[in-house]
Amino acid sequence: MNVNSAEREYMKLVDTHAHLEEFKDIHAIVERARKVGVVGIVGVGVGYFSNLKTLELSEVYSGFIFPALGVHPTEVEKEGEKVFDLIEERAKDCVAIGEVGLDYWAKTSRERQNMVLERLLTIAARRNKPVSLHTRGAWEETYNLVEQFKIKKVIFHWFTGPTETLKKILDRGYYISASPAAEYSKRLRENLKLTPLDNILLETDSPVKYKEVEAEPAHVLKTLKYVAELKGIKEAALAEKTTENATNFFELRFKQL
Repeated sequence: MNVNSAEREYMKLVDTHAHLEEFKDIHAIVERARKVGVVGIVGVGVGYFSNLKTLELSEVYSGFIFPALGVHPTEVEKEGEKVFDLIEERAKDCVAIGEVGLDYWAKTSRERQNMVLERLLTIAARRNKPVSLHTRGAWEETYNLVEQFKIKKVIFHWFTGPTETLKKILDRGYYISASPAAEYSKRLRENLKLTPLDNILLETDSPVKYKEVEAEPAHVLKTLKYVAELKGIKEAALAEKTTENATNFFELRFKQL
């Protein structure tokens, strides 16, 4: 990582997308993240029990783990009314509605995906919450829905969609996020090159594997490295900018900085 120890000491990073409930030793995960300069993690839920665990972790690590509540498009057929009730009830306690979206590459019913997303966007619009979106093979459809519901703040996480949709995303003032796949994903790299720093956030999507290595929030440092190289700027400068972006987007209130 091309950053010296003096710069590292002052770097502060936010992992804006992690599935923390999937880790067995969350304390070790948190401590390793803190040691490399992570000051906050947005934990995203994908269903009822995932949301409950994410909320629990946000209470244990208040001011460090921030909950986002949602239903992943591949999980929509497993979830019933209680997940909507939970998200409605606890929306006030979360920093975003997510992970939600459309995945037309998945085998899940497209009709059910759209119904669930529309219900969750209704909550987000009513509660004025940002939305963290998953979208594959349905980039235009997803964009059109968030526009239809007049969502003010949207992040298209790990966005690998077409340039035409990216232009609409950026014109609207929405964000995309980079994962460690920024090292090798052609579409992600192309999109990041076209995206101003003002519209970029960093993430890991932990515990997704990249090149057979399971990610954790501390690996947002890898994302930082790859994006800094891609954009031709210093890692410290990118860390400062993306942490500012994340703080403003999610309205994060850190326990300490």
